[in-house]
Amino acid sequence: MAHTTAPVPERSAHDTRSLLLFGGVYGAVLASAMVAALSTYGHTSPASRRYDALWLLVTAFASALAHGYAHYIAERHPQRRWEALRALTDEWPLVVAVLPTVLILAGAGWGWWPTQDVEYAAFALNIAMLFALGLVTARWAGRRWRVAVGIGAGDALLGLVVVVANAIIK
Repeated sequence: MAHTTAPVPERSAHDTRSLLLFGGVYGAVLASAMVAALSTYGHTSPASRRYDALWLLVTAFASALAHGYAHYIAERHPQRRWEALRALTDEWPLVVAVLPTVLILAGAGWGWWPTQDVEYAAFALNIAMLFALGLVTARWAGRRWRVAVGIGAGDALLGLVVVVANAIIK
């Protein structure tokens, strides 16, 4: 007796959950690293904070474009013309993840809060984002709460490494 099976649909290489996780983690770490690099020289004027916000945004878009293009090159299918555009648009979570830090820096530049030491608020926010992403992702994967909290703490530790590196550099 012949057994026929239906073709298995091709699974997207970039499902929404993995895009959110990758982009969120990449964006939070990128934002922390950029804030650390930009604040190394101690410039805290409103103009320098606005400049930092702009450079963070430019870097996020450049990173998203570079990463999306790299995915397109790695997975190129000549018969799929829209794959390049899809690969680029799949990087939106990375850009979104840096926006809170851009807002913190720009807000300091616009006088909403003091410009001095605003990078520590940005570091705290990004560490919290890393914790939340780790926790949510672990829960999505069916992990128990205790394990999920541990995974979130491990992800937050990544952000803490950037903060410690910043303190050592200064």
